Amino acid sequence: MFQTLSALPGGRIRGELRVPGDKSISHRSIMLGALAEGETRISGFLEGADALATMNVFRMLGVAIDGPQRGAVTVRGAGLRGLRPPAGPLDCGNSGTSMRLLCGLLAGQSFESRLLGDASLSRRPMRRVIEPLALMGAKIDSVDGHPPLLVHPVGRLRPAEIRMGVASAQVKSALILAGLYADGTTRVTEPAPTRDHTERMLAAFGVEVGREGSTVSIVGGQPLSGSRIDIPADISSAAFFLVAASIGARAELTLRHVGINPTRTGVLHILRAMGADITEINPRTIGGEPVADLRVRAARLKGLEIPPEWVPLAIDEFPVLFVAAACAEGDTVLRGAQELRVKESDRIAVMAEGLAGIGMPAQVKPDGMRIVGRGAEANPFAGGTVESHGDHRIAMAFAVAALRSSGPITILDTGNVTTSFPGFADMAASVGMRVRASIESGPGR
Repeated sequence: MFQTLSALPGGRIRGELRVPGDKSISHRSIMLGALAEGETRISGFLEGADALATMNVFRMLGVAIDGPQRGAVTVRGAGLRGLRPPAGPLDCGNSGTSMRLLCGLLAGQSFESRLLGDASLSRRPMRRVIEPLALMGAKIDSVDGHPPLLVHPVGRLRPAEIRMGVASAQVKSALILAGLYADGTTRVTEPAPTRDHTERMLAAFGVEVGREGSTVSIVGGQPLSGSRIDIPADISSAAFFLVAASIGARAELTLRHVGINPTRTGVLHILRAMGADITEINPRTIGGEPVADLRVRAARLKGLEIPPEWVPLAIDEFPVLFVAAACAEGDTVLRGAQELRVKESDRIAVMAEGLAGIGMPAQVKPDGMRIVGRGAEANPFAGGTVESHGDHRIAMAFAVAALRSSGPITILDTGNVTTSFPGFADMAASVGMRVRASIESGPGR
């Protein structure tokens, strides 16, 4: 059995919607709730495969969790030292966030853990987290730097001062979580700003986290206290509709309760610099995270050279931003985005392949892409069939492209859309996109 998305040309984007809860915050709410003393109540939890994988891992580690039920979850924390040895391997599914953050969290435990994932996750690089954790005394075995991973018990970890070689919120978060189990102060310096959900949420759980310039510090042994977490809508999921409404004819759409954490708003910076008409309505702060409603209207986009400082702030949104670039007038150039090569797929190569397959060739660079936009054309894309290579963001990006296509676009191997956006096709259809998901028998190729 395999799933496809079928997207027809045209459609008019109108109305309002609230996309699912933020995946990054959903992961961390379970992890920190599990380490807390007392009860943590979560609302807006993303009931997607990735976040559910994290939830199941902590159940195997002896944490009592009720839900999810319509986004509501209750975690009865075990305390910093209260996790129990699992009865078997901890399956992270397709979730790199789960696996990398768990490396830091489990490195300081008194028991052994084995982490594994699906075929896609088993190809993703883990040395980037294993090697800096080794500076703290962690012992993690891998298969040539890839999962499955074996995390050995070492007792107390050593505090360390670590300068990260790559800008990665997952690696930073793993080191911060490991720092909770170190004797002393751990300092982590990142080469460029990355999302700071871990630091913000630790503060909500009563943990003091220091920040001086590009360095984050944490003192080990601090207890966490149960909390209430209201998870905002995921800006990475909202990005598909931000682009859809920007490129759709006479479109106007309001996206409710979207998280606008400044370490995640690169997609807003880029789209606005391209000329997108996006307005923030009723900005507010909920649970330490900034939130707003976003109103977006159709606009004539123009190409740009993306500033390097915006790249890590929009790293998950580039598949659909490439679609926006194809619909813009002039060239769009992305550099310094090597991280896209090691996501659920090589997103530079896979997006270039897919764009070429629907009549939109792009110039591929080792660290990015150049797209010559066809903004003056009504339909810059031709119809065709696209292979998503099991990457959820690739699949949804090409569904958006059908708004400006001269023929239907069929996207193969889209089962992993549920990892971040369950119900995507139905929600897209509810605001005017002509998208349908189907499950068929056969090899899927």
